[in-house]
Amino acid sequence: MNTSLQRLLEQLATGIVFCLPQHWISRLVYRLTRIETPAVKNAIIRLYTTLFRLNMSEAVEPDPFAYPTMNALFTRALKAETRPLPDDDNILVSPADGVISEFGSIDNTLLLQAKGHHYSHDLLLGGIGELSRPFNDGLFATVYLSPRDYHRVHMPFAGRLTDMIYMPGRLHSVSLMTTRTIPEIFTRNERVICLFDTDAGRMAVVLVGAINVAAIETVWAGLITPPPGREMRHTCYEQPVELARGAELGRFNMGSTVIVLMEKDRFEWLEQISPYSAIRMGEGLARMR
Repeated sequence: MNTSLQRLLEQLATGIVFCLPQHWISRLVYRLTRIETPAVKNAIIRLYTTLFRLNMSEAVEPDPFAYPTMNALFTRALKAETRPLPDDDNILVSPADGVISEFGSIDNTLLLQAKGHHYSHDLLLGGIGELSRPFNDGLFATVYLSPRDYHRVHMPFAGRLTDMIYMPGRLHSVSLMTTRTIPEIFTRNERVICLFDTDAGRMAVVLVGAINVAAIETVWAGLITPPPGREMRHTCYEQPVELARGAELGRFNMGSTVIVLMEKDRFEWLEQISPYSAIRMGEGLARMR
């Protein structure tokens, strides 16, 4: 397929995404994935496992039909030995299974979304200048989770939670195609922003919502969405929540995107990291200087 035709098809698909009742579809998915009636639940699981090949040998419970709901299968726990962490505590690790859609240096305040598209870290983090400023000229990594991936999100580096921000927004698909065609998609979409103090300075972990991502939750606050909000909610933690590197931070339904931001001159990328490469939770991204 030539480049012009591919671009046209992507633009048409993007137009359809804009027109969809995104929140309504996502809430329908929320209800369907929590049905406990065995015949209905098993039919949904059968369809899901037919469409997406899951590696159930890694799961604590390898039988997909043993899960009480489709949501329980989405958020299944893995055997600890399947996601070992590097022995070096100075390694920043991937927060999730998925594909590294982009990574690199923040250009003053701008992150690369895809070729030809940039977006502001200040808008990504809720437009609160004092919270985004530490990340000027810092580093970022964006990990895209597909529907077949493990859906729990883990700590890239040990840290102490100081702030959590819920940002309302759209639920555009965040597939690799839509990130190439919808400008500033990560600042348009609903998201949960988690900010930490670490031994390498400030760290942000942003869980970006998307169509069919019917819930985002964290281990300290439980379910954040749904219901969707219309206003930003900012929670400060005077007694910070301490989380070790690799500890579970939160989880999605279906697939979405996690963006990690670190301060300038604190880390250097590992040589094996490259755009559009597959990565698993716990594998190294960068080493602290």
